[in-house]
Amino acid sequence: MSDIISLHRAEYSAEPEKVVSAPGVVTLMGEYTEQSEGFVLPVAINRTMTVAVSRRKDNSLRFYAANLNERKRTSLSNLKYKREDRWANYLKGVLFGLIQLGCPVRGINMTVAGDVPAGIGLASSAAMTVAATVAAKELFEFNCSPMQIVECARRAESQFMNVPTGIVHPFVAYHGRKGYALLLDTRSLESRPVPLSTGDVQLLITDSRVPQNVSETELAHRNADCDRCVEILAARKPGATLRDFSPSDLRDSLGTIPERIRRRCLHVVEENQRVHDAELALRQKNFHALGKLMNRSHESLRDLFEVSCPELDWLVKRSWETEGVYGSRLTGTGFGGCTVTLLRADAVEKYKKRLEDYERIFGFKAESFVCEPSDGAKLL
Repeated sequence: MSDIISLHRAEYSAEPEKVVSAPGVVTLMGEYTEQSEGFVLPVAINRTMTVAVSRRKDNSLRFYAANLNERKRTSLSNLKYKREDRWANYLKGVLFGLIQLGCPVRGINMTVAGDVPAGIGLASSAAMTVAATVAAKELFEFNCSPMQIVECARRAESQFMNVPTGIVHPFVAYHGRKGYALLLDTRSLESRPVPLSTGDVQLLITDSRVPQNVSETELAHRNADCDRCVEILAARKPGATLRDFSPSDLRDSLGTIPERIRRRCLHVVEENQRVHDAELALRQKNFHALGKLMNRSHESLRDLFEVSCPELDWLVKRSWETEGVYGSRLTGTGFGGCTVTLLRADAVEKYKKRLEDYERIFGFKAESFVCEPSDGAKLL
């Protein structure tokens, strides 16, 4: 915290009036279920993005990314998306969203810094937009509900930047609890905490160093496949999304649903059930059962939904071969990014040793770090 205070002071010759942090997020189970109003089991992690803010006497908006040593500026009268502003568009989107809520935003200085790796599926953008939304809300004393804060952070991407973005990451970045995962129903937006004690059992994130290259066309095809499947299934049984159907419903429709569509939708339907099974395993502290569920989830993402890549598959397979590892899977949208591995604390170094072969085979070094379930956004 002292670093961002001194950086803000040096940049703007003004003391930060509010400093807010928000965590990154890793999905333990429930990949690609949100599009069908399904269930997700995410965890807020102890990597954060922090935003410091102070008021200005004019209507200028100044943004400073300390990690990049970059600066952007605009004004309230010119608050619009600009491709060349890159990271600053997230912050502009937050202020634009607050204005849409009727909040009287005024001139502001913003400094952002953090240690959530970008572009690997750990919700660095959600952490930044949630922290920025709370910081602006606190600075100007806006009367915003928790759900309005979460929605404002989401819309900074989904509307201002026109990037398809769900509610899960900003929701968890705001509501996360230390020592717990959250089981989130994306239809009702009801959630419940699920104890996730670490200690002898740890969560390890491994960055494949393969940039997530998610094609909007590929994702659109998968969403269209899910919609088409619901149309076919609804002819026999009422249902609005895949969340309303079971694996047996898909098996009973064998021959009437094209095989590619059936495979992709089977992942979503079974992943929803795995979320509930993972919750039960956590409550019983049955890490062997949870690990097996993670393994099956990765196989499903690889073989049915087809969003893995050779590098992620290699990392997962090597983790399965390491003594002391309970389970491992890709996390995030896939096509690159990172894996999450559940393992005993004494197996961490053994697994990291195996990563030396990764560099030899693929030509670049994978990086890994242990993370812990942490609190959501907080005013520092």
